Amino acid sequence: MSAPIPTEDEQAAGVIKLALVGMPGGGKSTVGKQLARQLQVPFVDSDAEIERQIGMPIKAFFEREGEASFRDIEARVIAELLARGAELVLATGGGAVLREENRAALHQCATVIYLRSSPEELFRRLRHDTQRPLLQVRDPLQKLRELYHVRDPLYRRVAHYVMETGRPSVHALSNMILMQLELAGVVSPERVAATVGAERS
Repeated sequence: MSAPIPTEDEQAAGVIKLALVGMPGGGKSTVGKQLARQLQVPFVDSDAEIERQIGMPIKAFFEREGEASFRDIEARVIAELLARGAELVLATGGGAVLREENRAALHQCATVIYLRSSPEELFRRLRHDTQRPLLQVRDPLQKLRELYHVRDPLYRRVAHYVMETGRPSVHALSNMILMQLELAGVVSPERVAATVGAERS
């Protein structure tokens, strides 16, 4: 699947706009921060931006207002972030792809990278996490398997690139992504050369 075609202005300016999608606990924020640091562009986590705007944790909002109200706000925030003309690395919430409008906006306005992790791998990372509303159930592993079954096809549909997260370190995975983007012409070779292989900060 080809990456979105930048506008002439964006091509002239070498504008980079990346969006990371994937399951809860798949490393979107961690990898996103690393990519943003290496590319020297701003990083935004859509969940963090939502919490800033609503003035409370997502878990509390979820419990009080329900998932549908949260998804409405999430769609608005993602649209606002993508509408900014500036460079950006955006980490999205795990359920952002459930809305067609989000999938369309992400695929059209950014180069989308799906960080793919198995439910079992995710469970190992998240088994002690108490902040993710959808995982506060009796059998979190089964819940992750159910979510994966529904969401994996949607992540694949919206993504321009799929990256397996199983073994590489964050630094190695970031470098793999950058080299893939360089090969595709999304990021200039000069920009990648200045970051890939650099020491972790």
